[in-house]
Amino acid sequence: MSKHLPSAQRPPIKLLASILVVTTLAGCATFSNDGGFASVEQATRERLNKDVKWARSDAEKSALQVRVGELLAKPLTIDDAIQVALYNNRGLQAAFFDLGISEAELVQAGRLPNPHFSMLRASKPENGIREYKIEQALTFNIFALITMPLAVEVEKRNFEQTQRLVVIEVARLASETRQAYFTAVAADESVRYMRKVKQAAEAGAELARRMAQVGNFSKLRQAREQAFYADAALNLARAEQSAVAARERLARVLGVADRSQIKLPDRLPDLPKEPNELGGLEQQALDQRLDLQAIRLETEALAKNLGLTQATRLINVLEVGPARVLEGERNSGYKKGYEISFELPIFDWGGAKVAKAESVYMQAIERAAEVATNVRSEVREAYHAYRTNYDIARHYRDEIVPLNKRISDESMLRYNGMLIGVFDLLADARSQIGSVNSYIETLRDFWIAQGDLEMSLIGKPSLNAATRASIAASGRADH
Repeated sequence: MSKHLPSAQRPPIKLLASILVVTTLAGCATFSNDGGFASVEQATRERLNKDVKWARSDAEKSALQVRVGELLAKPLTIDDAIQVALYNNRGLQAAFFDLGISEAELVQAGRLPNPHFSMLRASKPENGIREYKIEQALTFNIFALITMPLAVEVEKRNFEQTQRLVVIEVARLASETRQAYFTAVAADESVRYMRKVKQAAEAGAELARRMAQVGNFSKLRQAREQAFYADAALNLARAEQSAVAARERLARVLGVADRSQIKLPDRLPDLPKEPNELGGLEQQALDQRLDLQAIRLETEALAKNLGLTQATRLINVLEVGPARVLEGERNSGYKKGYEISFELPIFDWGGAKVAKAESVYMQAIERAAEVATNVRSEVREAYHAYRTNYDIARHYRDEIVPLNKRISDESMLRYNGMLIGVFDLLADARSQIGSVNSYIETLRDFWIAQGDLEMSLIGKPSLNAATRASIAASGRADH
């Protein structure tokens, strides 16, 4: 619907002045210098005590590669491994561009749509004179101006939500690196012990073969020693395969092309003297979990979006601007006025849009409540796994491994006194090596469980992508 009025009925000067001022101010919505990355850097330092860089230029990428090369030149500690991953993982670098996408949507929400220019030109000869009809109008979307504060508020919360989700992605990569690192170190250490088991089994099988040749050993006992050697060789092959797989997984999270570039220590870190107590971990998680904060922001953004949808349910386009019309001969002069254009709510009264926005909002509220409930459970579960693995590892360290060593030492004394045979000595030695290997596995599980506990206090990506997309898609009025 449009209307042209003569100059005597022009809209108030204040309205046109407001259009001009707002149009000028709309151009002030600009991008920040860091794309919102400063908050990600700060959160990473506070929560992980690590640096993180967003390499957006060749110079920045080269500088990171130099630093990564320095860290890879020596055996990696767990802290160095996490730092390499945060610098070098290309998937994380890709996640950082979510910030750029979200900031662009925020900037776009703070800018008016371009004005519309329309023109009609028609003519025909009449009694030897060409008659003209020319209509020209320049209109501005005033409704976008009215709804802009709501739209900007929605996108601000979306941007804050994106920042928190990026920090969660950083923490997730750090946790995955921790698991891959300890798994790789434990796998290498297990290979070394499995080689010792194989050597002992090989010695026993060879001795049994020679004794059987001279008639001092039964075929049954020889077969048992040979079977043990076969099992040991098979277990070593499996351990070597596991070590290769563990190194490849570590190489992937570190972003390293060749696993041979990775140097690892010979053994896992020692078990801490005392475990951490549960204390107020549940409340700490409720206060600090980034995924919980992000879903709260999502809910707030959806509440704003619901208000925007309700405001635009009947009219979502209102355009006003100056217009002029010429009718008659070309030199007859223009009639000046203004044009108003808006959508008539005849067939669609916006009820479906409002119902959808209300459902999405209520869905987010329920999801937020679910996440809050799950947070407590996840922290308790992670702490129980942490404490159980600590107790198991400590039991191996303080009881099982020393006990098997004493048995092996006593067996050596009895062997020297010719009270037991060489096969009894080998069996006790194999048992000692096996207990040490089991301790390595439990120690690995403890360090992984500690990482899982730390991650449970930070958060995990759990927001529904479709819901976030619906916020972005309906965050402002149509243009």
